[in-house]
Amino acid sequence: MRKILVASCCLFISSLYAQEHFSGINTTRRTGILNASVNPAELSNLSNRYEVNIFNTSVNVSNNKISFKDIVNGGNLEDKIFEGDKAVNMRLDAEILGPSFAMKHDKWTFAVTSSAKIKANLIDVDVNLANAVRNSFIGSSIIALDHNQRVNALTWGEIGFSASRIVFEDHQHKFSGGATFKLLFPGSYANIAADKFSGTVTNVLGDVELTNAHAALNVSYSGALADGFTDSSNFNQFFGNGIHGYAVDLGVNYQWKEQDDSGYKINAGLAVRNIGSMTFKADNNVSRNYSLSVEGLQSFDLNQFEGVDNVKEIEQILINSGYVTIDNTTKDFKIKMPTLISAYADVHVHNKWYVTAYMQQKVVDDTKNDLATAQNVITITPRFSAQDYEIYSPWSSNEISGITGGIGFRLGGFYLGSGSIVTALINNSKQADAYLGFRIGF
Repeated sequence: MRKILVASCCLFISSLYAQEHFSGINTTRRTGILNASVNPAELSNLSNRYEVNIFNTSVNVSNNKISFKDIVNGGNLEDKIFEGDKAVNMRLDAEILGPSFAMKHDKWTFAVTSSAKIKANLIDVDVNLANAVRNSFIGSSIIALDHNQRVNALTWGEIGFSASRIVFEDHQHKFSGGATFKLLFPGSYANIAADKFSGTVTNVLGDVELTNAHAALNVSYSGALADGFTDSSNFNQFFGNGIHGYAVDLGVNYQWKEQDDSGYKINAGLAVRNIGSMTFKADNNVSRNYSLSVEGLQSFDLNQFEGVDNVKEIEQILINSGYVTIDNTTKDFKIKMPTLISAYADVHVHNKWYVTAYMQQKVVDDTKNDLATAQNVITITPRFSAQDYEIYSPWSSNEISGITGGIGFRLGGFYLGSGSIVTALINNSKQADAYLGFRIGF
């Protein structure tokens, strides 16, 4: 168990040099397939008749404990993560947008897209329980929690079919609607959760015991992640298990045009994304709910988790302890997608200067065991946008990591940027990200 906690933290830390997906460029005036990932109705504003997406990738990391300066200054980052009283929250979110194609035809625009997704999370992990498992404190601590804490990771692939149509257009206004239907390919999954955990952990000369404990536990796994979080190759399973899920994005878009029809004064949109779920069906699939009960003079030896690096071993230790009873078992299990609402407005300020306001609000509860995660984000992006190039600086308020600021640029179909590099370098930002991509329009 300690190895899983440590490996999860190392995964986040090692990725901290590379974080919010395509922040700033996903609302660019040079409209393309990337904009449609925020709102499918944006396809009606495609800058070219045809667009081919070659490659886009983004890696996002945010946490509420360690900063970029902590990494630069060195020291024991594992101890830094689990110090204090605040529960640990970390999110790793990686996305690869693969080969994709879009085309206009009269008032319609169509697109076919492909993508691969990775999510890994520490969600509301109690520092006292984590430190007990890590064998990193001496003494006793009483724990009484009213929430669910999770260590969770999953991978999947998507193939999307999008359509957008101009509903109304004149010399001043333009209204469009769009939808994306996604085929979901569940890859791999692992979840360890303890809901409403209570108990006393005691460490005397390295002997760590749990007494007077109760919790509702969930242990779920499918595919390669059942074998552990420590091997990065366990996160590269995307399309191999077939189609076992569907999701839908729905959106609307409005443009208030310039009088000479050279562009827009305002481009605004609203979308609901990721409405759907996927079912994991691998040969090693299992999802079990347990009740943990350690009462009276009983004690659970937590040293047994030392050196354990995969979910199946953790489950076996729990079963062998005699302190858990199975409430229910499911062979194939369903995971709901991270449904969220996106709203934005890009305002033409003067000449080539624009300002974009973007809001992302999740409509799911990350603490539920059958849900993938999402973050609440508000971003303001000033940009200097010419026909063939663009420079912009996104500034965000993120649910997990707080305030971040970054910079990016576009040259033709190539772009490179970060939503947090500025704050990562000048203050104690707890987020870092980077993205790049290339697409061709003709």
